[in-house]
Amino acid sequence: MTVPAARIVFDADDRAAVAAAVAESLATGALTLGPHTERFETAFAAAHRAQHAVAVSTGTAALEIALRVVGVANHDVVVPSNTFYATAAAVVHAGGRPVFADVAASTFALTAETVEAVLTPSTKAVVLVHIGGMITPEVDAIRALCDRRGVALVEDAAHAHGCSLDGRMAGTFGLAGAFSFYPTKVTTSAEGGMILTADTQVRDEARIYRDQGKGAFTANHHVRDGASWRLSELNAAAGAVHVQRLTEFVKHRRGVAARYTEALAGIGALTPLTEPPGAVSNFYKYILLLPAGADRARFKAEVADRFAVRLSGEVYDLPLHKQPVLLKYANGSLPVAEDVCSRHVCLPVHSDMRDDEVEQVLTAVTTVSREMFG
Repeated sequence: MTVPAARIVFDADDRAAVAAAVAESLATGALTLGPHTERFETAFAAAHRAQHAVAVSTGTAALEIALRVVGVANHDVVVPSNTFYATAAAVVHAGGRPVFADVAASTFALTAETVEAVLTPSTKAVVLVHIGGMITPEVDAIRALCDRRGVALVEDAAHAHGCSLDGRMAGTFGLAGAFSFYPTKVTTSAEGGMILTADTQVRDEARIYRDQGKGAFTANHHVRDGASWRLSELNAAAGAVHVQRLTEFVKHRRGVAARYTEALAGIGALTPLTEPPGAVSNFYKYILLLPAGADRARFKAEVADRFAVRLSGEVYDLPLHKQPVLLKYANGSLPVAEDVCSRHVCLPVHSDMRDDEVEQVLTAVTTVSREMFG
């Protein structure tokens, strides 16, 4: 039996509910910016105790729109280097310049110190990424620094559905939070994104930007440099169904993660990324640091070839300041990001993971670790 790196979970009831909603949309001809989009927005906002939600076509679009609302064109935007390409791409597409910052090894996230080290007079925004579904306890210090410097804090919460810190939900710490519904995410709409905000102006501007910059849905007057960033009603229907499973999925994934953490406690060569006090992660990724100098490719191959356990989807294996297309924005070495990117793996965590799959993963990881690292 192969344990895949990720598994998308729509049970029979989910599939029936999505099919009924899709059939309704096809019958009525309401295929964009209709009732399912509104239901999805309302449900996702409620799940995160957020005031406003705006559904868009992708998580990248959600982040780009938020940055356009902030007005980052011709300004610097701080991003962590150990994040997905889309974080920096959203900055570039919004007309800004990504400035790469280092992170803390204990959280894989920015700190107030690493942000302050790269702030410039031209800095317009900081993008805080909740890698793997973990919210750093530095978030308040980062927000305070941004407020002092007149800089907007935007959350890249693509991994962070249902996550919280001290009772506050992902997407509610900054001016806006951007979420992704790519198929592997904890809840999905197949493709899609969401902007959460407490600011009515951000909400209203985001609605304009997502619909080709039109001042009104029925008008042909374009008032912003928008694009076709609408979410289809068919995607929204799937998202509105799936988000109802969010609490259940997060609980199940946390149970899997707890079993991993308990079993790996005696393996000194392996260091799990643990939750900070007050943090509730969805464990979109279960991040495990290998020893310095470890041959990650060999470790993954051994686990896959001998035990049929797939480890993929690092966060991320090549930092942004070393990505070929982004080299022109590189601003020196970022040693912590480079280190953690080079030597971590992500263990499979599924929203319906079975006990036997957990045991198969643990057998694989502990056996190969002892053989390779002693």
